[in-house]
Amino acid sequence: MSRDDGTTAKSTEAGREPVIRVQGLVNRFGDHTVHEHLDLTVEKGEILGVVGGSGTGKSVLLRSIVGLQRPNEGTIEVLGTDLSTLDNEARSRVERRFGVLFQQGALFSSLNLQENIALPLIEHSGLPREEAEYLARIKLSLVGLSPEGARKSPESLSGGMIKRAALARALALDPDILFLDEPTAGLDPIGAAAFDQLIKTLRDALGFSVFLVTHDLDTLHAACDRVAVLSQKRVLVADTLENVAQTDDEWVQEYFNGPRGRAAASSFDQE
Repeated sequence: MSRDDGTTAKSTEAGREPVIRVQGLVNRFGDHTVHEHLDLTVEKGEILGVVGGSGTGKSVLLRSIVGLQRPNEGTIEVLGTDLSTLDNEARSRVERRFGVLFQQGALFSSLNLQENIALPLIEHSGLPREEAEYLARIKLSLVGLSPEGARKSPESLSGGMIKRAALARALALDPDILFLDEPTAGLDPIGAAAFDQLIKTLRDALGFSVFLVTHDLDTLHAACDRVAVLSQKRVLVADTLENVAQTDDEWVQEYFNGPRGRAAASSFDQE
C-alpha cells in the first residue's frame, strides 16, 4: 500500500499494518545505555501502552520515534518509512501525520486556546486565520471543551482542561498516530477516567493509532489494547494486559499483581 507522501505500509504476520516498527534501537547518553537493541511494533488502529520502571527510557523511546532524539543505532520506521533517510521537506510531510501531547500540555501561554490550536493549521496547512480558528473551535468541541471558552488563556484553565486543550492541538492536523506522554499525570481519578474514555472514543471514531507512555494502571485497563514493558534496556514483553501480567519478571509481578495492580484489575472486572 503506497501513499502520496512516499511512504509504504508493510503488513505484519497477522495481516495488520504496522504504523511503527523499531528494530535494534540503541540510545546512549555518555557511558549510560538506556536502550540496547530494543525492538517494538505498533499496529494500525491500536492503543499501545508503554510502561516500565524509573529510568527505563519510556519518554526517550517516544522522543526517538517522533524524531526529537537521534538514536545511536537501529532503525525506526514510522508509517512505512525511516525518517532518517528523508530530506527535510519529505520528513516534514510525514511528521504532519503525528500528533503529540507532552506531559505538561506545552501550550503557548501567550496565545489563547483557539490560537494555540489554530497555529499548526496556519503554519502547516496554510489556512487563513479565520478558517483555522473556526476549525480550532471544532477541535475543542471534539475533546469536550466549550467553544465559548476558546478565547481563554491557558493559565486560567484547570489541569484537566489543559490536557484536553493540548489534545485538541495534537489532533489539529488529523494525525494518523497520536503520541501521549503520561496523559493522566496530575489529574484526579474522575478526570483521569474521563480522559481515558475520551482517548478510546476518539480512536474508535477517527481511526488513529496511539503510542501511550503511562504509569497509570487504570489507563492500561481502560484504554489499551496491548501493553509493552520496558525492562533491562529492551522491550521485555508486548502483549495483552492479561498476558503481560503473567510474565515471570519481578518488576512485572510487583507492578501488575501487587496491591495497586490487583485493585485496578478488580475495579474493571466489576464493570
